[in-house]
Amino acid sequence: MNGKLITFEGPDGSGKTTQIKLAAGYIKSRGYDVLTTVEPGGTAIGKKIRSVLLDKKNLDITPKAETFLFLASRAQLSEEVIRPALKANKIVICDRFFDSTMVYQGIARGLGIEKMLDYSLWATGGIEPDITFLLHIGPGKGLSRKRSSGSVIDRLESQEDDFMQKVSQGYLDIAKKFKQRIVFIDACKTIKEVSGIVRDKIDGIIG
Repeated sequence: MNGKLITFEGPDGSGKTTQIKLAAGYIKSRGYDVLTTVEPGGTAIGKKIRSVLLDKKNLDITPKAETFLFLASRAQLSEEVIRPALKANKIVICDRFFDSTMVYQGIARGLGIEKMLDYSLWATGGIEPDITFLLHIGPGKGLSRKRSSGSVIDRLESQEDDFMQKVSQGYLDIAKKFKQRIVFIDACKTIKEVSGIVRDKIDGIIG
């Protein structure tokens, strides 16, 4: 595979959507074929799984069942979308990938980082991001941004404050653990400042 996989991570409200659009536009301007996708989702099957995972009516999903639903979506996305795109020498940008599982299920749900990584690599068939941009913002500020934009708060975002604090700390933990791959960015910076950092790092991996 000659393409590159770029992932964006971070709590909701951190500005991932905006930065993904800017990054995709920049990569296209450099003459590369770029594909953007999202996790969970990105395929017909993945979208159905996403609706189950984010529906606030499904509060009784157990941590293990939640994990396997995310893994199922990831497995489908990897084989149906990501792998073919990489083989076609495309640059793939994914809104969330297996780092989210390590944080939300591995750390916040207490299922273990290493186990979640092993399961995820099994689901992706060994596909890993070439670079990950982690846009970090405090859980309170992130949700406040999302509410002010009029966006609907989903099941995971409706979790108790303790859970969201664990998620926030979890992202800090994986940024240290995988510092060679993860680019930590303070999401409180301006859109232009964050975009500048992202562009510089993208230049480094696509040449």
